[in-house]
Amino acid sequence: MEFCKQFNARTQDKPGKVLPVVITVYGDKSFDFVVKTPPAAVQLMEAAKVKKGSGEPNRVKAGSVSWDQIRTIAEDKMVDLNAFTTESAMMMVAGTARSMGLKVAGKRPF
Repeated sequence: MEFCKQFNARTQDKPGKVLPVVITVYGDKSFDFVVKTPPAAVQLMEAAKVKKGSGEPNRVKAGSVSWDQIRTIAEDKMVDLNAFTTESAMMMVAGTARSMGLKVAGKRPF
């Protein structure tokens, strides 16, 4: 019950969002938890305004996202990704978009 209270208190500003949580439970029944940022796939679906990705991403495109949207998502996810620069984080998010069947519109900005 204590976990639910703390979780709701920490996430009250993000209703309806998918939030991964890492929970550590200790022997004395105490716990710690870390709330992470929403997955890149969820953020990409919101940016492209689609309900789900493509079933055949190499043939059927579900939508498109711009490099500006990818930069915004990459900067948000930077703490959770194993990338040192924003450009490498952008490439990771763009790869996720392509594997979901989303077209990355425009020319790569770097």
